[in-house]
Formats: sequence, structure tokens, C-alpha cells
Amino acid sequence: MIKETDAKAKPIDMHVHIVGNGSGGTGCWLRVRGWHRPLAAMMVRHIGLPAGAMEGNLDGLYVERLIKLVRDSSLGAVVILAQDDVYDENGRVMEGVGSFFVPNDYVLNLAAMHREFLPAVSIHPARPDALEELERCLANGAVMMKCLPNCHNINCNDRRFTRFWERMAAAKLPLLAHTGDEHTIPVVRKEFADPRILTLPLECGVTVIAAHCGAKSGLFTSEYFHVFAEMTKRFPNLYGDNSAFNVPIRGRHVPKCLREPLASRMVHGSDFPVPVHGHFAWMHGFVTWKDFRRCENNPNTLERDYQLKLAMGFAPESFTRIWGLLRRTAAYPQAVGRR
Repeated sequence: MIKETDAKAKPIDMHVHIVGNGSGGTGCWLRVRGWHRPLAAMMVRHIGLPAGAMEGNLDGLYVERLIKLVRDSSLGAVVILAQDDVYDENGRVMEGVGSFFVPNDYVLNLAAMHREFLPAVSIHPARPDALEELERCLANGAVMMKCLPNCHNINCNDRRFTRFWERMAAAKLPLLAHTGDEHTIPVVRKEFADPRILTLPLECGVTVIAAHCGAKSGLFTSEYFHVFAEMTKRFPNLYGDNSAFNVPIRGRHVPKCLREPLASRMVHGSDFPVPVHGHFAWMHGFVTWKDFRRCENNPNTLERDYQLKLAMGFAPESFTRIWGLLRRTAAYPQAVGRR
């Protein structure tokens, strides 16, 4: 058992994806096509899994590897993310559009079995049963909700979703929402990458974490970091995570994130299994050559990401701030202190 006082001093990675192909009867599915296939294979190898894992027992291998990485790292826990299907505006599944699916029950059960995990569910608010599913997930210990508006086809500002956001606010369930462009999974509505798509949930009182702070990752894609920065002045309940800041371009705004007023709005996430390399940070002078080499030689991708961000200058509290934002639950008291 880890004491609550000890746990609060430990960092947490609040942006870790669960992926599976259903081989373990988990209900997960994976549908990778075209140029996304070699990208997915690269990510699998990068986290230390065999090349054939995608066609094999991916469910079991992935979780086993993730648990080992957490235990061998400086982290107190990781928030694992479910992934809902893609729905149209009328609440119908858009068949063949989504590239992977991770059931809420799967992450809730994983978190119940493994003390290293905290469960973040994923619910498309256009689903006919969205409110019922939200209540069910709250009852079973969800500490956060995750969505990708541009990939899930979610117009978060649709007034029809007001009751959904208000219920999240009342339950103190934070929302982790992707912002900025996306390349690892198919995009349905690229304009929903704009952080302003999150205005309604913020107005409803939901604590919102803008994944990637709206930063772009492609040379010719739209940049929304400045929009995110401006929105933090208006909404005290808006935060940003530094996930995928160790891939080219996405982390170009690190110096601004290290200074106030943004520094006190930052939380730590890796975007695992997205590859972690320090080359971009070193080339831009965010880390020294010595720190770059030290971190690059660490085979643990979760620890490498954490150590690189420490070397960049992210404050210690940015790695523990999420403890105060996650929903407190009786099922998972480690959301405020490890059980």
C-alpha cells in the first residue's frame, strides 16, 4: 500500500492510451489502414513489443508491458484512456470511420485490477445513451473523460450537449480533449481541432484539459496554441497538457509553457505509445547535450518522456497538479492519494 502523503509527491502521466485488437476478449478493436499501418508498427516496436504483436495477443502484451514501464519509472500512476466510436450528429455510429475502439468497461476493469492505473472513460455526447453511460461510468469510478473532437466528430459547442457537460461539471469529472491537428488516427472534422470548440463545456463549469495545448505537429497544418493561451485568460478551469511535446514541431512552444501565466496551467502527459525522442528539444536548445544523451539512453519510454520534460524546466508541481483535478471516487481513492 502506498500512503496518500507519499502518493501526492509522486508524478502522474495523465495521457496514456490503451490499445488492443480484441485477442483477449476485451472488446477492443483495431483497424489500421494505409500509411497508418507502418506508423502503428513503429509505435509498437518503440514501446518494446515484438513486431508481430498487432496480429497476436496485443491486448495482453500491451497491458503487461505498460505495467512494467510504470513500475520501473518515477511515476506514481498513469491515467489510461478508453476510446469511443465515431458518431454522426444524430447519434448513429459512422461505420468504418474509427480506427480503434477501447471499451469503458475495459479501462475500468484494468484500473480495478492494477494499482498503477486510473480510468478515463470515453463517451461521445451524441450517443442516445450518453447520459446513462456517463452515470454508469461515474458509479464505477471514472476519474476523467477523454475525447478527440476532430476525430470523434464532436461539436462540443452543440447546445444539445449542455446537460451532458453540466452533469460532468456537477460530478467534478474533468475532460481531456484533443486540440490541434492529428496524424495517428483519421480526422473527420479538421476544424474541430480549434480549442474554441471547448467553449460550452468550459462555460458549463467542466474542468477541461486541452491535450497538446492546441499546438500543431505538421508543417502545413493550422496552429492553435495562441488560441489556447488566450482562452486560459478567460477560463480559470482550462488547463493544457504537454503530451507529445517530444515529437518534432508539437513541442515548439515549450518556453512559453514554462513561464506564467501558462506554467500554472500545465499538467504532464506522454501520449504513450507515441514515440519519445529528445532530438527536437536538443536542437532547439530546450535541453543540454548531456541531458539529451542521458534521457535518450533510457529504454523506458514513460521515464524518458518524464526526464526530458524535467530537463526542459517544467516545474515539479506540473507533474503532480493533476492529482487535484481528477475526480475523487470511492472506487479509486488513488485519484487523490494512492491506496
